[in-house]
Amino acid sequence: MQIVFIGPPGSGKGTQCQMLAGVLGIPHLSTGELLRRTRGRSPLGDLVSSYIDRGCLAPDFLILPLVMRLLEQQDFASGCLFDGFPRTVYQAGYLRGHLASIGQQVSVVLHLNVDEEELVSRLEARAVLEGRADDHRSGISQRLKIYRRRTEPVLAFYHNSGLVCEVDGQQSPDDVHRAIMAKIQGLLGT
Repeated sequence: MQIVFIGPPGSGKGTQCQMLAGVLGIPHLSTGELLRRTRGRSPLGDLVSSYIDRGCLAPDFLILPLVMRLLEQQDFASGCLFDGFPRTVYQAGYLRGHLASIGQQVSVVLHLNVDEEELVSRLEARAVLEGRADDHRSGISQRLKIYRRRTEPVLAFYHNSGLVCEVDGQQSPDDVHRAIMAKIQGLLGT
């Protein structure tokens, strides 16, 4: 199963992917985590840092090769939980083409809806707990603007294919997980 999670920063994509990975036995691919791990360790890491520290999306020339290389690994043969990818319509089209080339397709897109006030509160708390540079006040504002401008159109891309399932992300993580599991079980016919 290829499952795409879409939602603004702080909507719970990472938390839900981690919970779902344990249940489905499908690897969780967090592009944000992948990029944060490369920070400052090389010239590429320095370039990645320059985007992350400003709350900007990493450009396609950085992210696409990293993601496609991972998808070719045996761990991802049974599927993937995409967290933070695709973030642009171009990336969504690229992913569709890549998956088609290996006889697969996106199974479902889970859109986590959370209001902006709650998002800001969650991100500020995460900045304190995890020390994430991209979760400071100006970074949060920038990331939400980028999400609205570049990632929300991805929803229209997937809506046209009938793949989007709306999930109320305002609930507790356990309640969101139960809602997601109900949607996935409906897809699997169980």
